Amino acid sequence: MPYDKNLIKNPNGGMDRLIEIMRALRDPDHGCPWDIEQNFTTIAPYTIEEAYEVADAIDRQAWDELRGELGDLLLQSVYHTQMATEAGLFDFDDVVNDISDKMVHRHPHVFGDESRDKSADQQTQDWEKIKAAERASKAKSGVLDDVAIGLPALMRAVKLQKRAARVGFDWPDIANVLDKMQEEANELVEARDTLTQADITEEYGDLLFVMANLGRHLGVDPEEALRAANTKFTRRFQFIEHKLAENGKHPSQSNLQEMDALWDQAKLHEKITK
Repeated sequence: MPYDKNLIKNPNGGMDRLIEIMRALRDPDHGCPWDIEQNFTTIAPYTIEEAYEVADAIDRQAWDELRGELGDLLLQSVYHTQMATEAGLFDFDDVVNDISDKMVHRHPHVFGDESRDKSADQQTQDWEKIKAAERASKAKSGVLDDVAIGLPALMRAVKLQKRAARVGFDWPDIANVLDKMQEEANELVEARDTLTQADITEEYGDLLFVMANLGRHLGVDPEEALRAANTKFTRRFQFIEHKLAENGKHPSQSNLQEMDALWDQAKLHEKITK
């Protein structure tokens, strides 16, 4: 038997059951053709998507959905680990032991002899010192070496800026950031009028990067702020759709003036109902 059917059918099989299910799905002779064809690269987008669906459930406080979304995210770890096992790279126990060792090592104030009597800021500084030592031991001495390339762009921008700021490469005052933002905005306008599409894209990226830096200086997470803005836009546009539908109309049958007036109604409705 290529896999343990009794374990797979056991509703109380726990983590071992999930690992066995994935092993069965990837079995070259008896598994699922789609799962067999996948590799690290093809599965990575699903991993990112599942992480965002966890965040979405939390944002919506959809606690009944969160359990399932966390399971979907856990499956991604099991999936990648099964492929690594097949390639002789590592197995699930290695993954679990690595993260367990890391957590113990990075929390000496909990699992070691250091005092817990420190502020959150001090703990953050200590955490970064430990991470810097870990990077050095892995021959990653560059300040930005292990900021993952695959992160969402806004999130990565903030991480890059935070990492650079720790070695003093940062504007000392938010006024400097605002000045830079205005400079980049002006350059974008100039690029729009006189330069190529590639130049426009570059200047737009520069402006977004400074906006991320502004959020950092304001104590605002740009990714979180943009998600909230997306949610607000969706909510208000749905209000427009609802009001138009009451008159038997679709947005495509309306115009900007009418929809803009309904947008203002949506904003007023939100203020009243808060």
